[in-house]
Amino acid sequence: MEKKLTCIICPMGCPLEVTLPENYNPQNPGACDIEAFVVKGNTCPRGVVYAKKELTYPERTLTCTVAVVGGNRPLVTAKTKGEVPKDKLLDCMEAVRRVVIKAPVAAGQVIVKDLLHTGIDLVSCEKVEIK
Repeated sequence: MEKKLTCIICPMGCPLEVTLPENYNPQNPGACDIEAFVVKGNTCPRGVVYAKKELTYPERTLTCTVAVVGGNRPLVTAKTKGEVPKDKLLDCMEAVRRVVIKAPVAAGQVIVKDLLHTGIDLVSCEKVEIK
């Protein structure tokens, strides 16, 4: 079985062709030997790592905004400090949608610790001062 991907690690966007082992099961992708994946089309080693991870355990950094009360702005930009499982992104966004924090907010401040038990914190990307 072959799978086509576009690497998203850098702006080059290498078109990847991945030959999957016969025991690859999309419902349980971690059960197969990822070393048996054959990746072509990458211009650097990061493409191979990306393809294997994307087809076994895809993750993404979540970027969003969080409501702020009493600040000079109503929202603060935020992101996860690491990557969360791709299949939990919508659940994480739903949880973040209900979060409201009080000003002042410092850049890098933890807004939500261990977001939805992922082990990843949501942090502010900028400061918001009291109005």
